[in-house]
Amino acid sequence: MPRKSKTKEKKPKIIVVSGMRKRSVARATIKPGTGIIRINQKPIDLFTKFQNLILKEPLMIAENILKEELKEIDIEVAVRGGGVESQVEASRLAIARALVVFTKNQELKKAFLNYDRSLLIADTRHKEMYKPGDSKARRKRQKSYR
Repeated sequence: MPRKSKTKEKKPKIIVVSGMRKRSVARATIKPGTGIIRINQKPIDLFTKFQNLILKEPLMIAENILKEELKEIDIEVAVRGGGVESQVEASRLAIARALVVFTKNQELKKAFLNYDRSLLIADTRHKEMYKPGDSKARRKRQKSYR
């Protein structure tokens, strides 16, 4: 029976973190790399201007604190479900959470919470369900007494 060597091979540090918004679920995989950020295998720059700003918020805050360390990290986000905007917000949450878990930096965590609480804490609101016999979730049918 062959013996195992005492020197262990170093595996790259890979972390998977999730973020949710409405029906969207985003899974961010973060690992050492060259600073590439992709969402559903699409570079982050291909999104619209407003979506791009939302997605880059955690990166801009982290850039002030982490400096060069941010350029040595690859982030791959896989998002499913929901609409385009809720997917963007779920991705933003997953990216911010992944950066905090990967770097273990408490200063970064405080900066995220001070800037916007929803960068680390999920917004649990969902669309209210339709009630039977009604036209919408809250709106009731009109009555006519004639």
